[in-house]
Amino acid sequence: MKDNTGGNPMKLWYRQPADEWVEALPVGNGRLGGMIYGGIKREQIALNEDTLWSGTKRGAEREEPLRYLEESRRLIFADRFSDAQAVIEEHMLGPAGHAFQAMGDLELVMSHPSTVEEYRRELDLRTGMFRTEYVSGGVRLTREVFVSAVDQVMVVRLEADRPGAIGLEAALTSRLNYGARKSGIDRIILTGAAPSLLDHEKEQSEDTVVYEENKGIRFQVHLLAIPESGNVEAHGGRLVVKGADAVTLLLTAATSFNGFDHDPALDGLDPGPRCAAWLNEAAKLSYAELRERHIADITPYFDRVTLELDSPCRDDIPTDERIAAVRAGQADERLTELFFQFGRYLMISASRPGTQATTLQGIWNNMTKPPWSCNYTININTQMNYWPAEVCNLAEFHEPLFDLLEDLRIAGARMAEAYYNCRGWASHHNVDLWRNTSPSQGSASWAYWPMGGVWLCQHLWEHYAYGGDQNFLKGKAYPIMREAALFCLDYLVEDGKGNLVSVPSTSPENTFITPDGQRAAVSMSSTMDIALIRELFTNCIEAARLLETDAEFSHSLQAALERLLPLRIGRHGQLQEWYRDFDEAEPGHRHTAHLYPLHPGNQITVRGTPELAKAARVSLDRRRVYEGEDTIGWCYSWNISIYARLEDAEMAHSYLTKLMGNPFPNLFNAHRHPKITFYPLTIEANFAASAGIAELLMQSHAGELHLLPALPKAWPSGRISGIRARGGYELDLDWADGKLRSAVIRVSQSGRCRVRTSVPIAVEVADWEKVEEGVIAFTAEAGHSYKILQI
Repeated sequence: MKDNTGGNPMKLWYRQPADEWVEALPVGNGRLGGMIYGGIKREQIALNEDTLWSGTKRGAEREEPLRYLEESRRLIFADRFSDAQAVIEEHMLGPAGHAFQAMGDLELVMSHPSTVEEYRRELDLRTGMFRTEYVSGGVRLTREVFVSAVDQVMVVRLEADRPGAIGLEAALTSRLNYGARKSGIDRIILTGAAPSLLDHEKEQSEDTVVYEENKGIRFQVHLLAIPESGNVEAHGGRLVVKGADAVTLLLTAATSFNGFDHDPALDGLDPGPRCAAWLNEAAKLSYAELRERHIADITPYFDRVTLELDSPCRDDIPTDERIAAVRAGQADERLTELFFQFGRYLMISASRPGTQATTLQGIWNNMTKPPWSCNYTININTQMNYWPAEVCNLAEFHEPLFDLLEDLRIAGARMAEAYYNCRGWASHHNVDLWRNTSPSQGSASWAYWPMGGVWLCQHLWEHYAYGGDQNFLKGKAYPIMREAALFCLDYLVEDGKGNLVSVPSTSPENTFITPDGQRAAVSMSSTMDIALIRELFTNCIEAARLLETDAEFSHSLQAALERLLPLRIGRHGQLQEWYRDFDEAEPGHRHTAHLYPLHPGNQITVRGTPELAKAARVSLDRRRVYEGEDTIGWCYSWNISIYARLEDAEMAHSYLTKLMGNPFPNLFNAHRHPKITFYPLTIEANFAASAGIAELLMQSHAGELHLLPALPKAWPSGRISGIRARGGYELDLDWADGKLRSAVIRVSQSGRCRVRTSVPIAVEVADWEKVEEGVIAFTAEAGHSYKILQI
């Protein structure tokens, strides 16, 4: 199969093993994940399974919050914002959600000497293959690891260039309650249980991890050793291999999770038979067959998109040293290619159709009580995880998020009725496996925000906008969007001036100074609320038109749209974040929620709404002046796309450079923050950076294909192939000397195609026309390709 990487191998590589979990290298098949250290005498692979969480199915929603909703609204209309926030925090929040769990570890202890030479550790993004190679005692030893989506097993292969040189002990361990036992001479089984309760209020106390009989998720991990020559024996919870030429270890795992609305202990699935079946079927195949099947599965997805930047290649330098050099101020634009493709690799590895959606750390977590519960934080982070899905040509990997939305539609309907007496469904920011949609414990600035589901609905519309699948729109997207819009209709109230306002309202995680000098988060109709509601109503109206349905509902949405507050420009020339021009308590705050209508929304564009675009730029400039230590990786990643939408290539590139100097040695985003004592992994910046790099090279949100809208000076020549655009297009672009040289547009939906560039262009069809300066249009037919050339 062709190596479609433009001559720059898509590999992360190192001269030494990982010292800690955040330096290990990730593999996964969407369901089963591993972080591999690449140890010498002792190898460790940290294991995860995407349905292993604390807790159990949720009970009935609380009834108390509804009694205080009108009180909070009365106080807000009386400008008593701090008092309203106090009511919300005392009566309308909690409980906390549950946490994604570390499943355990596969530990291998080698029989060879610990002193080695010629060590190399690498991860091939294109094939999903981890590999270590070194020489010990004159013997060259190699170890390969991958997780197969085809065969649902993790495969570990150890080989030597001398017969009989492989010897090891393999064991399974876990931080959770567990036991390990042998099953025959060549297999061991770990059986464990996740906590039924985590007390988040006492983070430093171990007794807050609670196990209860007949409660919580059960799980199993099965490990099988298949030696070539030599022999294998099982001793308790260990497998011992001696004198082998090579050995293949097959591992798989499953849990008792049976859906968010089923009790995993009383009504759960039995993980044992599934593990045994997967392992038995995989054992019928040779290592070469397992490897070939895995590569044949993953590589076509990866090869859909290539990016080449014509800069010096530095792939002879280890990845950690390249990151350190960028952090020290050296240029390495080819590292951008690796970073871009790493985000795509993570999506292929963590979000397969039929699996759970990606958490704050994808499918990789090594803690029982991880930061922010390693959950779905839907006031920015979960959405960022899926920004590259469509544009980076991985549309089917968006599906787990849509499955999550199907569940939230059910769970969020119960919450919407209990908390707000509203129809439809909604969700606050802290979602877990059990589809918690209620506001969690903590400050109202982040815990109280019922618009999370509204934002997630954008992903449904984007999937349709890129692919044009009417069956998807009719069968999945529109029903979910419609019910989210129904909630918004009921949640909006009259303000006494003819307007409909969302109240209570927050701008996620930010605060303002009240007229009496207090700090508050709660008011009405934050800019983000209004932008989200306007977008959802508009998309629902268009969906109903396309589907020729729901005319009366569309009329009610249109009537409400006309009564929403407009986007406003404040006294500093900035885009206002709240309905009034409050002073910001933290002018450099990391969240830029009010810029949603610029990106990822499309209500603000450079040409369509120039005054609002200018105001958005002023907001960014003010943020940058006051930028603090908590402006961190994911903020940089969002800023890449925000500045790309403003067509400011150099500011966007500066944030990309900051981001690439930020991560752990394995390219994972390091969540550096002054309020925490260590830097955890959060994955959203990796995903959003891939989407942001695509935004620099092509945009399609304004009803046209804008080619090279924000090309950085550091990328004067290059090419990208396979990126997708709204309207059913797939594009290849080639540029030189900072200008487009040619483009190929492949069409899956017929229609009029508008193309904007900074150079005069023509398309090889008879009917193309110049619409305005820098814009041409032509009729594009589905199934055809069109080549655009610089004149």
